[in-house]
Amino acid sequence: MRTLSLVLTLLALLVFLGYLIVFVVYAVHLFRWPYDYDQGEGFELYDAVLFRQGEWPYRDNSTFPFYGSNYPPLFHLLIVPLLGIFGPRLVAGRVVSFTATLVTAATVAWIVHRESETLRGGRYAFLYRLIPVLMGLAFLASNIVYQIGPLSRLHMTMVMFETLAVATMAGFQHPRHGNRNFFLGLLLLLFAGYTKQLAVFTVAAVLGYVFLRDIRRALLGGLALALVAGGIYVWLDQATGGQWTVNILHANVNEFDYRQTLVFLNWWLRLHLVLVLLTAGLLAWELFWDRLSIYAVWFVLAFGMGLLSGKWGAGPAYFTTATAAACVMAGRALLRLGEGIRNRWPNGERFFALGVPVLLFIQAALNLHLPTEGPVFGPLARALGVADRPIRGDCTTFAYYDSGGYTQLGHLLTPADYEAGARILAYIRASDGPPFSEEAAFSLLAGRPVVTNPTQLLNLYKNGLLDTTEIVRRIEAEEFGVVVFRAQFYPQPVLEAIGQHYRPVEHICMNGFYYHILLPKRLMKP
Repeated sequence: MRTLSLVLTLLALLVFLGYLIVFVVYAVHLFRWPYDYDQGEGFELYDAVLFRQGEWPYRDNSTFPFYGSNYPPLFHLLIVPLLGIFGPRLVAGRVVSFTATLVTAATVAWIVHRESETLRGGRYAFLYRLIPVLMGLAFLASNIVYQIGPLSRLHMTMVMFETLAVATMAGFQHPRHGNRNFFLGLLLLLFAGYTKQLAVFTVAAVLGYVFLRDIRRALLGGLALALVAGGIYVWLDQATGGQWTVNILHANVNEFDYRQTLVFLNWWLRLHLVLVLLTAGLLAWELFWDRLSIYAVWFVLAFGMGLLSGKWGAGPAYFTTATAAACVMAGRALLRLGEGIRNRWPNGERFFALGVPVLLFIQAALNLHLPTEGPVFGPLARALGVADRPIRGDCTTFAYYDSGGYTQLGHLLTPADYEAGARILAYIRASDGPPFSEEAAFSLLAGRPVVTNPTQLLNLYKNGLLDTTEIVRRIEAEEFGVVVFRAQFYPQPVLEAIGQHYRPVEHICMNGFYYHILLPKRLMKP
């Protein structure tokens, strides 16, 4: 029985290591891809470029170049040192996010590993040693973590700081290192919040947990964190002439659609069923028969963060923190269950040792995603029966399978994508005026000014905070040499002005989307 358990556990480890390989292959492909893969990546990079130039990205969106950032600065500041190595290219931000994703997975494994100290002996010690590793790999195997992990987007860096903060603050009552852990945890929470605003849920979870254990320290720590964070906020607002508040706060007030939340919630639960059930079991145990752990409180609040995915512009990435918390809780649940069975029913431990890898196989099957072509992935996809079930984009079919169904992310780039990108870039370089591009990477690669941040303009316009007079005037004067659309996420007056003064000349399929190239009417032959 022990041998069978060992074989099954090693096979489960092999499967999850396979997901790690898929993740690394995907990341390497993205490191080579010079254009936006996910809309918004280029703007994250441009924020870092502005910081390197000593400029603020928090600007008046009503004046040229009609650009403003709606995210805090820490992720962009982390990119700045890499600009000297890679230049103003997306690989700089993607390396940061990829590293943050791996650190998060390692932290998940470390947290679970700390809980396994009492189970490192006995016939099934190998299982208890491998459960932490498997939970860290399970985080990387999550479809959503795979999809966004290597992107030049700040979400995974926020999750990294959140996970490190929870791991550190869990030991705030340690007899020797309690004070160090407490202050380091507060610092990591500050980092998380100034990476992305959504970290407020983890801040509430951590301070709420401390409050349950030590009211005085929770109040003092919360006050100190509020003073420091508030002081930075006031300084940034004054330094940017009030544009910090406009871009960071007001521009993020979007409409909410509960139906979108239900879609993403169903998707997340379906893909992480085993992890969620184990988490729910441990949460119920701690709630009714034990003491709530920091990880349980964190999961509940992180799950609440995921429910905000119904906001316009949000998505399943809002459940990433909940995924990290679920991996921690699931690993702890397995260890708790194994310890209970060993102590109360020693003969039953062998059945537990067989059941754990089976559960992990089920979870791995739920997360199935991989390219479906190539010398390695092609035969594997055929063996798994998914080679003929590709993902369909707007204008092409991706050689990629994802158990979650349609996704804009996760597939690998093709030679046709590179050719399409070069063709779009040629229009940018040939334009006789600033490019009006919905994605910033084209402008950065061509050494041209980055004009507009479309979703930021749209959010401000919807909230009555954007004066479109100047941008419409410049469009009507046909000052922009070329317009590049992908999703047309601009305020209606901007779209109407472009429609009246620019004409489409080519529709180029790249990365599964149509990119629409428009030139000024004055360049059109009569």
